[in-house]
Amino acid sequence: MHDIKAIRDNPAAFDAGLARRGLSPMAADLLRIDAERREHVQKLQDAQARRNAASKEIGEAMKAGDKAKADALKAEMGSIKDFIASGEAVEREIDQRLTAALAVIPNLPLEDVPEGKDESGNIEVRRWGAPPSFAYEPRQHFDIGEWLGLMNFEAAARMSGARFVVMKGQLARLERALAQFMLDHQTGINGYTEHFVPYMVNDEAMFGTGQLPKFADDLFRTTDGRWLIPTAEVSLTNLVRESILDEKDLPLRLTAYTPCFRAEAGAAGRDTRGMIRQHQFSKVELVSITTPEQSRQELERMTGAAESVLQALGLHYRVMRLCSGDMGFGSRMTYDLEVWLPGQNAFREISSCSVCGDFQSRRMDARFKPADGKGTRYVHTLNGSGLAVGRTMVAVLENGQNADGSVTIPEALRPYMGGADKITRG
Repeated sequence: MHDIKAIRDNPAAFDAGLARRGLSPMAADLLRIDAERREHVQKLQDAQARRNAASKEIGEAMKAGDKAKADALKAEMGSIKDFIASGEAVEREIDQRLTAALAVIPNLPLEDVPEGKDESGNIEVRRWGAPPSFAYEPRQHFDIGEWLGLMNFEAAARMSGARFVVMKGQLARLERALAQFMLDHQTGINGYTEHFVPYMVNDEAMFGTGQLPKFADDLFRTTDGRWLIPTAEVSLTNLVRESILDEKDLPLRLTAYTPCFRAEAGAAGRDTRGMIRQHQFSKVELVSITTPEQSRQELERMTGAAESVLQALGLHYRVMRLCSGDMGFGSRMTYDLEVWLPGQNAFREISSCSVCGDFQSRRMDARFKPADGKGTRYVHTLNGSGLAVGRTMVAVLENGQNADGSVTIPEALRPYMGGADKITRG
C-alpha cells in the first residue's frame, strides 16, 4: 500500500515510478480523492467545533433567560448532529474509495532496478557451477519419473484434474527428503526460525501481503470464505500484523515448509505436462522483517541463503535481477534464481527473493519502535523461496539422470534417503 502523504509531497516521483512499471500516471486521480477527503474532514471538524461552541452558548442563553436564542441554538445543534452523523458515513465512503484505488497499484521499483518491459529486460548477475554433459539426449523429469514407475499424472488427473501428480516410493521420499534438507539447512546454517503455520487464512491476511484484491482469480477459496495459501509468505509475514516490534529484535528471519495452492488462472497452455506449474506444490519459504536501513542488505543475504541450497545439491544455476516490468506486484527489487534443466535445455526459475519495503507493512499496520524511543516506523518485509520443493526435484531428476534410467541422488540428500545413492526402477 502506498503512502498518500508521500504521493502528495512528490506526485511526479510517484508517476515516474509507475512509468517504470509500464503504467500510466495515477497521482492526479489519487490526489483528487485525497483532496475530497481532506476537505470533507475539515468540514466535519468545523461542525464539531461549532457544536461544542453552540452547547456553551445554549447554557449562557438559558442563564440569561433568553429562551428564543436557546431554542434557535438547539435547532442549530440538531442540524449539526445530523450533518456529523451523515458526514461520518461519507468520510468512510471516501476512505474506502481511496483505499480501493491504492490497493491495486503495484510497488515502485528501487533506483538500481534495470529498465525493461518483460523478462527480456532482466540482467544476469552471476552463475554457479556448470551443466552436466550427457552422451545421449537428456530426458525431461516426467519421462524419467514415469519410466521409473514412481510418478503418475493419469491417476492424479482422474481424481483431481490437470496440474496434479501422484508420486510413490523413492520419489515420494525424495520430496520429503528435499523439504527436510532445506529446513535443516535454512535453520541450522542460515539462521531462520522454523514455523508451522495455517494453510488457510482470512481476507485480511491475503490483503496484507498483497494477494487481494488484485489476484483473487489466482487463488482457491473455501466455502466458508477463507483462502488456501499460495505461499507461506502470507502466513509468515502476517505474524507481525497489527503489532509494534522492538528495533533490538530485528531482523526477524522466519521459515516454513507448507503446501501451496494456486489456480494458475493466467497460465493456460503453459507447462501443462509435468511438475513445473501445478495447482498444489510444496515450498520452503523464507521471510525477513527488518528496519528500513537493513532491508537492502537483507535481500542479498536472503538470496545467498537460497543459493546455498542449490550449491549444496550441486545444481548449476544463474541469478537474474528482474527488470522493472517483470517484478511481482509487491516487490521493489527481485532476484530470480534459475536452475539448469538439461531435459528442457534451459534455465527455469526455482526461487524469487524480493524486498517489499513498507508496501506490505502499511497494509498490515506492522511497525517497530526505534531504539531512540521516538515514535514508531513501519517495518520492511522480504520474502523468498528457499526453495520450491517440486521444482528442485525436477532439477535433481534431470541433472542426476543416467543412461540406464536411474537417477543419482546428490550426496547432501543421501542421509535423508536412508543412505541410498540412486533411485532405480522397481
